Amino acid sequence: MKAFVYLGAGKKAVEERPKPEIEASTDAIVKISKTTICGTDLHILKGDVATCQPGRVLGHEGTGVIEQVGAGVTAFKPGERVLISCISACGKCMYCRKLMYSHCVSGGWILGNRIDGTQAEFVRIPHADTSLYRIPDGADEEALVMLSDILPTGFECGVLNGRVQPGSIVAIVGSGPIGLAALLTARFYSPAEIIMIDLDDNRLETAKRFGATAVINNADGNAVKAIMKLTADRGVDTAIEAVGIPATFELCEAIIAPGGTIANVGVHGVKVDLHLEHLWDRNITITTRLVDTVSTPMLMDTLRARKLDASLLITHRFRLDQILDAYETFERAADTHALKVIISA
Repeated sequence: MKAFVYLGAGKKAVEERPKPEIEASTDAIVKISKTTICGTDLHILKGDVATCQPGRVLGHEGTGVIEQVGAGVTAFKPGERVLISCISACGKCMYCRKLMYSHCVSGGWILGNRIDGTQAEFVRIPHADTSLYRIPDGADEEALVMLSDILPTGFECGVLNGRVQPGSIVAIVGSGPIGLAALLTARFYSPAEIIMIDLDDNRLETAKRFGATAVINNADGNAVKAIMKLTADRGVDTAIEAVGIPATFELCEAIIAPGGTIANVGVHGVKVDLHLEHLWDRNITITTRLVDTVSTPMLMDTLRARKLDASLLITHRFRLDQILDAYETFERAADTHALKVIISA
């Protein structure tokens, strides 16, 4: 089968690989229909994710058709169309029982990281009964790919952890795919204001179309001043960090109102300063989380009811044999205006 393979920092290739086989009774083999590229895949290609070793097939998102199941799989059978969760969950360990699937002792984020992933013609899914979701008849399969990772991540790590409430003021720092996913799902709770902050005018214009009430380009470094002007010097109730660099987290620290919540979503690879000299008396909460995908069934229902249009996040489409072009397009998002790319196997 064809597969996109990480070969070490800065190295990648499309290779012929053996088709995966059942290794445990709870496994399923899925023939991939649609997949996509995540910003985390770019971190891997830079060599920033030590758990992902050279030779790994990348990808942790997608949809497909079940080709084979192990003897222990009871919820699915061959021929069924399924959504693949980016998080594999056994459903039985102490963390799964707390709905912290990302910390599953035999799962978590393993696809395209510790085991071969979805950017291939076939993939092996461990713990299939609790890591796959049946696709309803007539569902938009491309839109559903956004529910593998990006929408649950924006919702759980940003909106839920950020305690977004009706009438509140929300700032989302980073108007990339994750920030926009947080924007789309924050609207579930009817905040009074959703302010998007970024350096890219095109992405800020996209944020306006998605429902942002105000946008701020921080290229001049004046975002804090602009936020304070918009909020009568109070700050925001929820600051969602959706980039993963020190400057953006420190911006969240600077704009949070007393009693507010900073919800970190970004992947941080270097230290960030926590300015307790300014925050110690402000009754703020700081939350961190890796997506658990506990919200996936609800998001599927919301998508099916047309209360959420996940297809808005899709900007480009490629075939699997064009995946190198897809990566180039995704990596050059500032020029190509790419958000999420769909790759059809």
